[in-house]
Amino acid sequence: MLINKYNKSISPLKFKIKIVDNFLKKNDFKKIIKLPINKNIKYGFRNVWGTIDKNGNIQGKINHKIIKLLHNNYHFKAIKILKKLNKFKLPLYEFSEFTLIVTNKNSKSHIHDDIPNKLLSGVVYLSPKKNCGTFFYNNKNSTKKNTEVSWKVNRAVFFSRKEGVTWHSYQGDGVNNRLVLVYNLMTNNVAEVYKVEKRSFLQT
Repeated sequence: MLINKYNKSISPLKFKIKIVDNFLKKNDFKKIIKLPINKNIKYGFRNVWGTIDKNGNIQGKINHKIIKLLHNNYHFKAIKILKKLNKFKLPLYEFSEFTLIVTNKNSKSHIHDDIPNKLLSGVVYLSPKKNCGTFFYNNKNSTKKNTEVSWKVNRAVFFSRKEGVTWHSYQGDGVNNRLVLVYNLMTNNVAEVYKVEKRSFLQT
């Protein structure tokens, strides 16, 4: 369910969003903000990523101690959110993915609904103090946003993707570059994802 004071809702969405303020603990937030990534990009996007699986195996360029810290401190919280949004995807979980993304102030993503590997899609707003949030739509080709979950530092926005339904986008505000932490619960079992979504894997 959307919380009106957190967003500008123009018309109801066909899917649920979970919004959590102060998602990261203060000390964890400070560590994430200090992670090395060049924020001064002149166009487009820049990202650095890391993963951790159910057995604790870590990959990627984000500091491995930070990945382990994030997993230890927030995995249970993310699992609870997935259970609330789509409990049938819980057994498919295999690993978590963390990505720092810088968006140039004049750049924006296309409208998309995420790959099926993402059981739970999440983003935590990091910096600056003001920017554009996340935009949600009921139609891929929509020229109007149905909902904007507004920007607030350390606010997290989660949803469980569904093919052809969970359309969203993001962009810079034209003033400052935008830094977020993307936090996804992942699977490699795409065929089972489509079964849960009651869609044909062969038709996608």
